[in-house]
Amino acid sequence: MEEGQGKRGRNHTGDQKMLIPVRCFSCNKIVGGAYEEFVERRENGEDPAKVMDDLGIKRYCCRKIYVSHLDLIDELLPYD
Repeated sequence: MEEGQGKRGRNHTGDQKMLIPVRCFSCNKIVGGAYEEFVERRENGEDPAKVMDDLGIKRYCCRKIYVSHLDLIDELLPYD
């Protein structure tokens, strides 16, 4: 492991890396900025549908990005 890398899946600043799209593929709305809050609130036991409504993710095309996203960064980092 490189010096300064820290835990696997984290960059040199300690922030977790994610591969969420910045914009919706269909309507071009910015959706990447709210993903971290969505994951945090979902892990705390809130209903994902209500969290997306609170964050302003109301269109089906945008919601499918959040629902279908898999965090694969941990599997990809060894090949960096």
